[in-house]
Order: sequence, then structure tokens, then C-alpha cells
Amino acid sequence: MQIIPVASGKGGVGKSLLSANLAVALGKAGKSVVLADLDLGASNLHLAIGQSSPKLGIGTFITGETKFEDIIQPTDYQNVQFIAGDSEIPGLSSLKFAQKNALIKKFQAVNADYLILDLGAGTHLTILDLFLLSPQGIIVTAPMPTATINGYLFLKNAVFRLMAATFKKGTKASDYLNRLKNDSASLQRLYIPKLIETIAEIDSENAERFKARLKKFRPRLIMNMIEEPKDADKAQKIRRSCQQYLGLEVESLGVMYRDSMQDKALSSRLPVSVYKPGSVLSQAIFRIAEKILQSETIAFSDGGADSFDIATEEANEDFTAKMSFVEDLVGAGALSVTELGELVKQQQYELTQLKKENTLLKSKIVKAAQAGYKF
Repeated sequence: MQIIPVASGKGGVGKSLLSANLAVALGKAGKSVVLADLDLGASNLHLAIGQSSPKLGIGTFITGETKFEDIIQPTDYQNVQFIAGDSEIPGLSSLKFAQKNALIKKFQAVNADYLILDLGAGTHLTILDLFLLSPQGIIVTAPMPTATINGYLFLKNAVFRLMAATFKKGTKASDYLNRLKNDSASLQRLYIPKLIETIAEIDSENAERFKARLKKFRPRLIMNMIEEPKDADKAQKIRRSCQQYLGLEVESLGVMYRDSMQDKALSSRLPVSVYKPGSVLSQAIFRIAEKILQSETIAFSDGGADSFDIATEEANEDFTAKMSFVEDLVGAGALSVTELGELVKQQQYELTQLKKENTLLKSKIVKAAQAGYKF
């Protein structure tokens, strides 16, 4: 079984969208998949795959109300089963140590080809530990500066968590790391490669053990919500930062364009890959699923350096496909180039008028409020 944790540095970048549709795509490929909602503070993954409000889930297992086997529920999609979260049980977003370990043991014993864990946003220790269940976890980010920064910071925290797990309590490496924790500002400024060089001088055995684990740790990056091909280049910045400051190699799984079709699919309570399989977004998800399928036979150490170049090519291809509908309108005679230009101008004019009306209304509301009028 391959565990695929899906995480993000911040919310709203399409983590659950990817998790749900990836499960469906892998199921269509004939693989057995269990999809688990681990966004325990705000569990709503069931909406993305059209499940009714769950009665059984992680919450009922943690509280001892149900067995783990009973919370694995069937779905309407081929080869896909679902484990719901539970956002209504207080404190569930921060599991106790014993609860977390019990859950991890159950996950590792799941009988499926793939276990997809849709994790919560942020860098809580529980989230980091679940992400580190696999050396091939997926980070979903977006071109916005806050999203890319948070994506990098998530990986940085994951590396520090991996380091803490490697250096057992009582070792010289652990003692040194604990001393540094008292000066968190200095710790955050340190380059991981430089830090490991220092630790190697006092505890070479543990330093080498960490290097070996870090070498196996190859998280995979997806840049979502891009608008044009150049947005794909933002992934390269995360990659270079990880290489330079963390000594970490990151692989790209590809890009996904922002697509209004996703909102329509969600309102229909269907994964977009089912609602509109031919859409650019769906095709990107199928392509990502294919790469994951191929990773079963390709050595994990391969492909990291070239994957970002491939993602850039895919971004250009998707952009061409995304814009092809305009060419179809013109080529079919539905619109001439002149008519299309006039249509764009008209829409720009209407948007300008709406902005003016909006500004005027805001001004009137402010003046009314200053005059003491109560709405």
C-alpha cells in the first residue's frame, strides 16, 4: 500500500479538491483506494465526493463509539472507499499522543493500493506526523505569495519534525537541538545543511542517520490555481529554497489551472473529474494520477530534477487547451475576430460602469453613516 498524505501550508488552495478527485482517478485506473478526511477541525471532504453527512468517522473511532473497520464506508465511485472526519467533537483537531498513534497503526494496516490522507492546513505536530507517514507526501500550493511562502514553511517544519524524530532523547544531537529550541529565532534562521554539519561534529552517527532519512524524503509539489503558464515558475522558487536552505529535494507532480467548472461540480456534489472529465482541470488531475501510478515502478530517487521542466511544458499545453474554445468560436463562424474584439470591449465597458456604480454607492453609504442614518 502507498500512503499519500495531502497537505498545504494554508487553506483554500485546493487540497481537498485534489484529494477527492485523485481518489476517483486512481479508482478508475483499477486501484483500490481509501480516502480519509483528516482535516479534523473542519471536516467537509464528504461534500466534494457527494457523500451524505456522515454518522461514523474518525471522531466516533477516537471516542471509542465504533471500530475502525466500521468507519470505512463505500462510495458511489469505482474502487473508492471513504473515511469521514468529524468537526463536531471538541478537541478532535489536536489528538492526544495515544490517539494519534492508534490512528496511525490503523492507517498502516488498511487493505488498499492507496490510502489518501486529506490533512488539515497548517503545521500542527499531528499534521506533520501524518504527513511524514510517507516520504512522498503531496504539498498543494498556489501562485499567490502567501501560499508559496506557507508551502515552503510547511516543508521546513516537516524537516525539523523529521530531525526531532531521528534524534532520540538523550543523544548529543537531541540535546544540542533542544538547546537551540530555546532560541527559536536563531533556529529558524539556520540553514539545515549547516546545522547538520555542526551536529556531525558532536554526534556523527545521528547526523548520518538524519542525512539518510532526508535523502529518502521526497515530497511532491502541485501548483494549483494558476492563470497562465508563467505561474508554474513559482514552483521553481519553492524548489530552489528547499535545496538551498533545507537540503531537501522536491519533485513536481504538475500544475492545475483555476477553473470555474470546479464550483459547478461542487454545487452538483460531484468531483469535477466526474462532472466534466474533459475539462482542463480534470485532465490535469488524471495526468497527476498517472504519474503516481508510474511511481510504483520508477525509483523514487529518479525524476526530481526534470519534473519541474515537465510541469512547465504541461502548463503551456493546458493554457493552449484552455484558450482553444476561443479559436473554436472563431473557426466555427459563431464569432468573427472583429465581433470577438467588440465583445471584449463591451464587457470591459460594462465592468468599468459597474465599478463606477459601486464606488458611488459606497460613497452614499459612507455619507449616510456619517449623517447618523441607521440602516
